[in-house]
Amino acid sequence: NTWKLKYIFNERVCVFGKPASRDHCYNDVSITRSVHDNHYCSVNPCFIAVVTECNGGGSFLVLPIHHTGRLDPQQPRVCGHRARVLDVKWSPFNDHQVASCSEDCTVKIWDVPVCGVRQNLTQARKTLIGHSRRVGLIEWHPTAKDLLLSSAYDYKVCSLIGPLSTSRGLSSSVAISPSLPDGSRLALTSKDRRLRLLDPRTGAVLQVSSPSYRVCKVVYLGALKMLLTTGFSCWNQRQITLWDPRDLSEPLYEEELDGTGGVLFPFFDPDTNMLYLAGKGDCNIRFYEVSSEKPFVVFLNQFRSQLPQKGLGVMPKRGLDVRSGELFRFYRLISAKHLVEPVSMLVERARVFQEDLYPLTAGNSASMTAQQWLSGLNRGPMLISLRPGTRLANPYPETPPDRGPETQLEPQGCPVGLMAVHNELSPVEEVTYLILPAGVSAVICSPQLIEACETRVCFLQLLQVFYKQQEEIRELREELNQKEVLRHTNTSGCTD
Repeated sequence: NTWKLKYIFNERVCVFGKPASRDHCYNDVSITRSVHDNHYCSVNPCFIAVVTECNGGGSFLVLPIHHTGRLDPQQPRVCGHRARVLDVKWSPFNDHQVASCSEDCTVKIWDVPVCGVRQNLTQARKTLIGHSRRVGLIEWHPTAKDLLLSSAYDYKVCSLIGPLSTSRGLSSSVAISPSLPDGSRLALTSKDRRLRLLDPRTGAVLQVSSPSYRVCKVVYLGALKMLLTTGFSCWNQRQITLWDPRDLSEPLYEEELDGTGGVLFPFFDPDTNMLYLAGKGDCNIRFYEVSSEKPFVVFLNQFRSQLPQKGLGVMPKRGLDVRSGELFRFYRLISAKHLVEPVSMLVERARVFQEDLYPLTAGNSASMTAQQWLSGLNRGPMLISLRPGTRLANPYPETPPDRGPETQLEPQGCPVGLMAVHNELSPVEEVTYLILPAGVSAVICSPQLIEACETRVCFLQLLQVFYKQQEEIRELREELNQKEVLRHTNTSGCTD
């Protein structure tokens, strides 16, 4: 068959998973014992956040990404919630801003210092109130700055402009995903096992799938313009299903995998069109290649381990080691060993930058403001090149923000009643896709503050260079040790 030849010679078949050595793992991490189907881990190039178990209240760890090895039992934590933390997510446009949601019905926004969390962090930058029951999931908008979405056990997925849906048919547990790269549509699944497509600005339900397909998680497949869901068949077999967002009445493709009971988490890489499936409680991660033509999904390989995973975090593309051919990096939460294990997905190539493996990818700059998105503007992500030393021009015209008086914190032009909470005493209606305050840039007026900000940015850059040098030193030491062992082996052979 012609399609078989197409994939036999595809170099992505050579992708394999490589776990980090014990020295490069995070040891003695008290991973949460919550039974929700969440990842419990979020990663960016600077920090890793892991939801932890604690007596009373809720907490999560924030560690510098290179702070590997054995963890101090008295390691400071972020512990401002009054009940168990259920999800954490780093802002895609600010590596020092993280959001968390909890069983205490709130969503909190935290500012992490440049040097990390040196003492218990209890005061959140913002506390967002609006749900009446525990909040299970949160997601940042993929292209607009300071927009956040949350879903809770009050049968609501809420937004800044009102509830997206208040139907009693929606379950309390929801999987949410932007169904277009610009965030103009929203796909969600719920415990009634149906897939819904919504307009996040108006809350209108645009498409609903058939109840005969029991779906659990959903992810958008980038340029392929399809939705992929994981769930269970009528025979309780785990399966993956492809959907056309324009018509959810029938799927384009479905495939049964196995009879395990754990929920499958889908992860899609839009740059290589590779799909990764990792099940809760599984000991493996499967790799697939997805295309817009039949057979749609082709199995490539899988990573196997002896220890099951409770959750996974994913490093953004801008944090990968492109010199070693790293395509993807997971952070597996192994609760049985109190361990967080990085696993790199590598391809066998020469250790030089490969344009075909690393096309332009989404960066850490927002392509529009929250007010622009609310006004109906849709934009794709700001792209960057992963080639070292390369910078791309901004394709979108930059509009300077309106600066008010020094005490003015709210963005100008925002409709009344659409602002997020400015302190814990201010109520807010049905929060999700939330507008945060304009931030430091709206209040910096004095030269002293500007100089302090520039010093902080310079310190952050030096810190990242230091960590990168330490990583290179470790790699060189490993290569020297391997050569030394090889030399001793050859010497012993010659003596015999």
